[in-house]
Amino acid sequence: MKITSIQKIATIIIICSGIFGLITVNGCVESKQVAAKSGAQLWGENCSRCHNMPAPATFSQEQWKTVGMHMQSRALLTNKEKDKIVEFLQQSSN
Repeated sequence: MKITSIQKIATIIIICSGIFGLITVNGCVESKQVAAKSGAQLWGENCSRCHNMPAPATFSQEQWKTVGMHMQSRALLTNKEKDKIVEFLQQSSN
């Protein structure tokens, strides 16, 4: 039995749809996990992977925003993770 080009394309589309569906579901699960964690937990889990963590009082609230933006790209943090970490550090820097 010979497989036609249309059958090949349909198979590829079905496979890609399945992969996209799995990625979407996984993203929702991760979002719920992040939502359940505090900024302090996320800070401890992410920032200590690469370096010693500075004390929250090391930087001002405005400086923590800049540090957060810089570290978001370096640590591959989501916006939600970055926001929670920065908020925690800003509150703790007072």
